Amino acid sequence: MNKKEVKKVVLAYSGGLDTSIILKWLQDEYNCEVVTFTADIGQGEEVEPAREKALKLGIKPENIFIDDLQEEFVKDFVFPMFRANTIYEGEYLLGTSIARPLIAKRLVEIAKETGADAVAHGATGKGNDQVRFEIGALSLNPEIKVIAPWREWDLNSREKLLAYAEKHEIPIAKKGKKSPYSMDANLLHISYEGQVLEDPNAEPEADMWLWTNSPEEAPDTPEYITISFENGDAVAINGEKLSPATILRTLNEYGNKHGIGRIDIVENRYVGMKARGCYETPGGTILLKAHRAIESITLDREEAHLKDELMPKYASLIYNGYWFSPEREMMQAAIDKTQENVNGDVRLKLYKGNVIVVGRDSKNSLYSPAHSTFEEDEVYNQKDAEGFIRLNALRFIIEGELQPKRTAKYLNEDKKSKENDKTEEEKVSFGAKLKDFLGIQ
Repeated sequence: MNKKEVKKVVLAYSGGLDTSIILKWLQDEYNCEVVTFTADIGQGEEVEPAREKALKLGIKPENIFIDDLQEEFVKDFVFPMFRANTIYEGEYLLGTSIARPLIAKRLVEIAKETGADAVAHGATGKGNDQVRFEIGALSLNPEIKVIAPWREWDLNSREKLLAYAEKHEIPIAKKGKKSPYSMDANLLHISYEGQVLEDPNAEPEADMWLWTNSPEEAPDTPEYITISFENGDAVAINGEKLSPATILRTLNEYGNKHGIGRIDIVENRYVGMKARGCYETPGGTILLKAHRAIESITLDREEAHLKDELMPKYASLIYNGYWFSPEREMMQAAIDKTQENVNGDVRLKLYKGNVIVVGRDSKNSLYSPAHSTFEEDEVYNQKDAEGFIRLNALRFIIEGELQPKRTAKYLNEDKKSKENDKTEEEKVSFGAKLKDFLGIQ
């Protein structure tokens, strides 16, 4: 990229050391005007100090954007994802992944508002976030330029970063003990990577976990809660209507208390390597269990099964940064259609790391006690099952007679190759037997 082409850039700015260094580096290397954008997506840290830091680094007051995006984050990104019961590689609830398209969207919006011709981020050249930010931004504005300092500069060690900060009088926080982990947090989760976790055989230290009680130290008494759903989204807890962000924040409190939502996984990054990450997703873990429970009584069997088949692809699209892609939108439309009757209440028992479904009720329930009972009923003729079974077994019966070697392996029989084919006479005889079996006159 020709640095002279960039006149103004919008930087995703946390106010921390790395992005403060990036801010100064952009001013020096690109000789451009910098706009800072700080997103509050429920990370649990005060975001206003970013304003003061940006001002000290020479940013004009009108070029400092600090936005509370918590409600938009949950309503327009987290909830649509949970309608699909989305999990990446069997365990990861995509807490970091789902936040990136929102940040990319706001970067592009601010660039348009301020007349900026570029956006910048602090993601490294090894991770997934660079892909998510940049694909997201380019999806919304194909003309936008993207600056990724970690792919350009030579400040590739902690020592070089600190030396750069000292040289340019960038404030360095020295209070307290610095966490050895690379962490990312928002209203859905907190993640931990790096340092001791780079050994996949090393158990995380107990004091690493910042949000949740350990299951061993969680209360000895279970707690019951009820989550109410409308069109697949949680709308109330224990009968109290709450906003989307408040729903998730409240579920986080329950999950933290009861030691719910910790996972330790090795995942496959989009850029090629494996990475070990630890995550706390307390409210999301509760919400996922509850959503599947309400779907279990409101979705048709084939509808539910098809959703489960689509989900891994949908999860990969989010993980890899394709939130704004036409294929994700297509799948979202199908998923949202299935949620029209996903209404009702789910009762849960929370106990020492476990989320246990104890009840579900819906005005749209497809559960029919009259058909499901083990007692005498007047709505289901058990004799009907005989024809159902015969028709579903028909292809196996034909195959077993005409290609006996295929099934012989299951019975440990030594079949000779000549038995693999039937004579015409045997086939005619088999046809008569089959008509008799199916009751055909």
